[in-house]
Amino acid sequence: MTAIDLPEETILSDAPQGDDAQRSAVNWWQELKSIVLLILAVLAFHSFVAKPFYIPSESMMPVLLTGDRLVVSKFPYGWSYVSPSFHPLPFLKGRVLGRLPDRGDIVIVSPQNRREDYIKRVIGLPGDIIEVRGGQVILNGVAVKQKMLKPMRLAVDGNAPCPPLQFPGALVTGKDGRDYCELPVRQEILPNGKTYVTIDMGPSALDWYGPVRVPADHVFLMGDNRDNSADSRAPLEENGLGGPVPWEAIGGRAEFITFSLDGDATWNPLSWVHALRSGRAGNSLRPQSVAPPQ
Repeated sequence: MTAIDLPEETILSDAPQGDDAQRSAVNWWQELKSIVLLILAVLAFHSFVAKPFYIPSESMMPVLLTGDRLVVSKFPYGWSYVSPSFHPLPFLKGRVLGRLPDRGDIVIVSPQNRREDYIKRVIGLPGDIIEVRGGQVILNGVAVKQKMLKPMRLAVDGNAPCPPLQFPGALVTGKDGRDYCELPVRQEILPNGKTYVTIDMGPSALDWYGPVRVPADHVFLMGDNRDNSADSRAPLEENGLGGPVPWEAIGGRAEFITFSLDGDATWNPLSWVHALRSGRAGNSLRPQSVAPPQ
C-alpha cells in the first residue's frame, strides 16, 4: 500500500497541528518581559547590594593601581540619591538607614558637578578641623602619626608606567632587568588606630590646606597618593571634590580586589591570561588596625 492509498486522516505530516502549533510559536512578549526583569534585577543588585568598580587612575596608589577591579558594597552606609546605577537622580538630602563611614574607610563618592564616581579614603568626620601642613595631616590640632617606611617598588607595566611628571626620578631597573617605580611611602595612623600606606613625592600645592571645619553630615576625603589626587583639598574647577562632601554623595565602601590587569592585553584572548597581575586578586581593602596613637 502506498501513501496515496492511506485514508486522509492517517497521512503523516511534520507541520505542528492545533495545540502543538501554539506551543511551538515563540511568545516574544514573554521573552521581552524576561529580559527586562533580568536587567532590572541586575540594576537593583548594583544599586542596593554591590557593584564592580574599575580603578582608572593613580590617586589611590599604592593600595590601588590603575587596572584593578574591585567590589564596592552599597549597603554599609545606607542608601542615597547616588546609590542607583548611572546616578539618574538629582541631589536629594538624607539617607535611608544611613550611618557615617569610619575614618580610614575607602569609599566611592560622586562629585557635586559630575555624574561619575571617585574613590578616596575617609580622613575627617563631622565637627573635625582638618589642616594639611607640608604634607602632614593635622586633625583637631594634633598631627596624624606618620612613620617613614622603606621605599616601595612597583613593577612598571602598561597600566603603571611610572610617568616622570607624577613620579620624578622614581623609574629604576631592578637586578632582574625589569623596570620598577621606586616610591617614597609613609605609614599613616589615624586616631581610631586605622592604618594604611601613602605616597608623598615631595612638596606640592596639595601639601597645604585649611584649616577647615567639617560641617554636619559631611566627610573629608583624601587619596593615598597625596601629590596626585583630586580630593577634598582640590577645588571643583580642578576636578577635585571642593572641600568636605555631603554624606549623601557617598555611594558605597570598597571591599576587596577581584582581579587586576596590567594594561598589556590585546584582542587575542591568549594575552588576557598574561595580562593578569599576580598576587592582587582577593586583597582586602579594609584598613588594618593597630593600637590608637597616644
